[in-house]
Amino acid sequence: MEAAVDNILNVTLLEPKHKHPTIFARYDVLNEGESLTIHNDHDPKPLYYQLLGERGNVFTWEYLEEGPEWWKVKIRKNIAGENDETLGQLAVKDLRKAQVFKKYGLDFSCGGKKTVKEACAEKGLDVTKVEQELQQTDKVPASHPMPYDEWNLDFLVDYIVNTHHRYIRKNLPDITTYANKVMEVHGDKHPELLEINELVKALNDELTAHIAKEEKMLFPYIKELARANKSMPRPQATHFNAIEDVVGNHENEHGGIGNSLNTIKKLTNNYVLPEDACASYTLLYRMLNEFEEDTHLHIHLENNILFPKAIQLEKTL
Repeated sequence: MEAAVDNILNVTLLEPKHKHPTIFARYDVLNEGESLTIHNDHDPKPLYYQLLGERGNVFTWEYLEEGPEWWKVKIRKNIAGENDETLGQLAVKDLRKAQVFKKYGLDFSCGGKKTVKEACAEKGLDVTKVEQELQQTDKVPASHPMPYDEWNLDFLVDYIVNTHHRYIRKNLPDITTYANKVMEVHGDKHPELLEINELVKALNDELTAHIAKEEKMLFPYIKELARANKSMPRPQATHFNAIEDVVGNHENEHGGIGNSLNTIKKLTNNYVLPEDACASYTLLYRMLNEFEEDTHLHIHLENNILFPKAIQLEKTL
């Protein structure tokens, strides 16, 4: 017997062989945006993966109650296209979600073009748990984050240069100095410091050249595009034919930078200090941690906001 009131289905009242077929039938008749809430006496997570496998990435799974006696799950049929959002797009809409991505090691900046399900599958993560935490961020009162996605592109470019490029120029030389110093003092007992030192030196060289190239070629053209959108005709790029011709290279460089930071994070065991760490050792790990945080936001602003909007703007002029 099917016990359902107000689109609530008590699965415990169904014969085992009828449970999943009944749920699927009830889901299939939902209109886009409508939901079915199921009540069960154990976690119905296997249903999630069966539904994903047979219907695809077209639903939202939200736990309303998680035991010990009842598990209640709201299954919503998504509106066409809305669940194709990538990590980057989700972070653009609500940067609070980036904290969840960081917690699970999901790269929303360099790897921001993957969906949550794709990124979780690559890392072998429980996607239901990650999506549940993402849903919880919507219930937390919002603070007042920077409205990056609302800024004019010329303003965003200036912000990136004055905030993140300035941060690199100010802090990366000090990080490089301390990485070498700590390696010389502690490298015999902690051989990972040798690789960390080499990675930091390479990052210093790569990022110094990278931001100089952005400031000389790409960013001035984007600012001219922004001004042309307001009052001037479309400018002519002097170093390339179109933004799409160079954005791929910039994103590839971002990917290399992200890989280096991920390797440093693993080598430092998530910046956990050894017992014999001195003051310089402690300072190095703190600076590396802060540098990673800044770089993730920096790349997010470029890969997920600045570059896509600039490409679209160029096509409209």
